Amino acid sequence: MAKELKDLTKRSENYSQWYNDLVVKADLAEQSAVRGCMVIKPYGYAIWEKMQQELDRMFKETGHVNAYFPLLIPKSFLSKEAEHVEGFAKECAVVTHYRLKNAEDGSGVVVDPAAKLEEELIIRPTSETIIWNTYRNWIQSYRDLPILCNQWANVFRWEMRTRMFLRTAEFLWQEGHTAHATKEEAEEEALKMLHVYGDFAENFMAVPVVKGIKTANERFAGALETYTIEAMMQDGKALQSGTSHFLGQNFAKAFDVQFITKENKQEYVWATSWGVSTRLMGALIMTHSDDNGLVLPPKLAPIQVVIVPIYKGEEQLQAINEKVDGIVKKLKALGISVKYDNADNKRPGFKFAEYELKGVPVRLVMGGRDLESNTIEVTRRDTFEKQTRSCDDIDTFVKQLLDDMQQNILQKALDLRTSLTCTVETYDEFKEKIEEGGFILAHWDGTSETEEKIKEETKATIRCIPLEGDKTPGVCMVTGKPSAQRVLFARSY
Repeated sequence: MAKELKDLTKRSENYSQWYNDLVVKADLAEQSAVRGCMVIKPYGYAIWEKMQQELDRMFKETGHVNAYFPLLIPKSFLSKEAEHVEGFAKECAVVTHYRLKNAEDGSGVVVDPAAKLEEELIIRPTSETIIWNTYRNWIQSYRDLPILCNQWANVFRWEMRTRMFLRTAEFLWQEGHTAHATKEEAEEEALKMLHVYGDFAENFMAVPVVKGIKTANERFAGALETYTIEAMMQDGKALQSGTSHFLGQNFAKAFDVQFITKENKQEYVWATSWGVSTRLMGALIMTHSDDNGLVLPPKLAPIQVVIVPIYKGEEQLQAINEKVDGIVKKLKALGISVKYDNADNKRPGFKFAEYELKGVPVRLVMGGRDLESNTIEVTRRDTFEKQTRSCDDIDTFVKQLLDDMQQNILQKALDLRTSLTCTVETYDEFKEKIEEGGFILAHWDGTSETEEKIKEETKATIRCIPLEGDKTPGVCMVTGKPSAQRVLFARSY
């Protein structure tokens, strides 16, 4: 394990390589035999499961229910909403045949040319089309509304340049799809889910985010408005971490989903969709981790506490085992996930390095002297501070320590974001600051032309028009034309 840590590239040397190294060495994921796709390993999946559980609880508390829709979408469905198909056309994987057969020369299997599909099927890049075709069967009257569905699924977008968790061809996510009787209700839903995502990011992931509206250029294909949460990584690049879309009546019109109102009139349904993906794993890693490995916020750590014994002889080990058994029971009674690692096939030093690499928040160590004095050594992963505590109150101490660590990790990320955020007035100043990385708040005239010019010349994009903060009008840093408020720029993943 010492070698594993030695081989972990330093962030200051090559941040991108550090990230790739950490994903593999911390046992989160690895490349698969399918280009652009990854294998999420058990430890990585355990973190994703914790995310799922919390988000699923939050969705259900806001009245949503889970459903599941097909992986394959008829090609004709994607032709029904022009902007939507244009947005995803270049990323679609297409199924053309339904059978294989053995090659006549015995070289293996080949596609059976006689098994060509009448209509090609698309592996879902997102599910608006198949879901709205289904909703047409579910909705006749205002009494059938709202529909508040979510699905946990995988999607496929043919990515050429991939990086594990951040951008892969296949990824896991949830996608909410809701149907409403009024525009106001749908807009309220889209904003509500944005705030759910923001709450989750900050209170569970300990990742501070800026909530805002995407520009027309950056909007989801087929949406009238896209809301986003934007996070700042340690290297000064932004990461879009979740989006919520107000779809208007676009998909209802494309799939002819109408309902009878209370006034007995026919109207098209109003829609939203919203989603977060395994990209959140990338955000978690890049926001908090260090040169020793992962730093996990306690609320999302699969193992919150690890206990390691240091002993001489079997007799002492048995005595420590008995003592630790009581501690484990007390910790578990408080809802703390704990692992007692008394395996004799690894040295304590190796175990320490391994659990540091995997980001386990708290390490408890008990040796012979601790056993005699009824104490235990406590080390916290975020600061590496050590102290010796009595075994009598170790459960309540650890519970408080985990709460303190959760807050400390968030505060550290907040402080970093503050240090990486600045305000500029001129385009020259902008060009200088963007090279340093981070968020830049600047005035923009609201035109796509100016937005494209900035992107082309600086590789920076408008991450969002912030919903909160300084709304003072001004003049565009590029054109000098009026600007309603400052917008958030950054280079991004």
